[in-house]
Amino acid sequence: MRPNRPVYLDNQATTPCDPRVLAVMLPWFTERYGNPHSAEHQMGLDAEAAVEAARAEIAALIGAEPREIVLTSGATEANNIAIKGAARHAKRMGDPRRRVITVATEHKCVLESVADTAEDGFEPIVLPVEPDGRLDPDVLRTALVEPTLLVSVMAVNNETGVIQDIASLAAITRDAGALFHTDAAQAVGKIPLDVQGIDLLSLSGHKLYGPKGVGALFVRRRPRVRLAPLFSGGGQERGLRSGTLPTPLVVGLGEACRLACLEMDAEALRLAGLHDRLLTELSRHMPGLRMNGSLRHRIPGNLNLTFPVPALDLMRAVPELCVSTGSACSSAAIEPSYVLRALGLTDAAAARTLRLGLGRFTSAADVDYAVEALVAAALNPALNAEA
Repeated sequence: MRPNRPVYLDNQATTPCDPRVLAVMLPWFTERYGNPHSAEHQMGLDAEAAVEAARAEIAALIGAEPREIVLTSGATEANNIAIKGAARHAKRMGDPRRRVITVATEHKCVLESVADTAEDGFEPIVLPVEPDGRLDPDVLRTALVEPTLLVSVMAVNNETGVIQDIASLAAITRDAGALFHTDAAQAVGKIPLDVQGIDLLSLSGHKLYGPKGVGALFVRRRPRVRLAPLFSGGGQERGLRSGTLPTPLVVGLGEACRLACLEMDAEALRLAGLHDRLLTELSRHMPGLRMNGSLRHRIPGNLNLTFPVPALDLMRAVPELCVSTGSACSSAAIEPSYVLRALGLTDAAAARTLRLGLGRFTSAADVDYAVEALVAAALNPALNAEA
């Protein structure tokens, strides 16, 4: 039976703003509209206090100090500031280290930021992953034999949901004398995180049921990590990110982090049950179904599955089901996912792969509909003839 609304299973692309988050944001759009940088009057001071309260909630979720949180427009900006800012500061200071290391399965904004450091004389290095999507620590150790400025490894992959061993990789990096950055946009609020041993961490509001257009960068104070700002302005956010802060969005991000801190463990258990139900039922009807990425080291809300028929045909056959073929930030690309290629999938297999993302508002009924609809479409003789 067709649902009376779309069934949304694309929570790695974005999450709906939690109604509780929206409720705390609304007053800051209307009667409490002061500029948080206007310290001369009460409305400005109230906005500043709200921003700082939100900053404290963000910090608490990742084990940081509030003053280590730099507010940004999202994880893409935070990643750019972390990588390019570290490189440009090092160059200005005459630091001889020229190697910047990342991983083949990183988000495009990290891969492109690392590649852009070549313009400033740095040596971008992109390391391969194992077939399960994880980085071999020995591969990183070998790459760090050369003097290295920075290593960037994402905590959770946006396409496969694979979790990297960030604590171990950060320790290896630290022992080599390099900075360690992690893009944690897909991890914050979904798995426990602690910035102990991490120098730089990026996060985004709309990946954890907060608003779009806001994120943050953790920048370690002790030992101090120094970055060059990417653009000039009034010197807000420790001089790293100038511009008037969007108080409603920052307040929303803070509330989203507060809720995640309270509910993350219970939500992970609920999602694990839905994940197992979805995978078990799909596999029962489609014996050739394949899960991509580590089965053990992954967030419970992600299933990256290779089907027996083309993914785009499946999506067209079930328009009420909102799923994707990969990263939303690369959706305009026609070629197969570079992440799946890095895991060793052929182009043909990648073209038969869908990402199903469960989230806070996914119900058991949603999962049952997804199973029914995908199985019916995949077993349709017309689609199988095309495959």
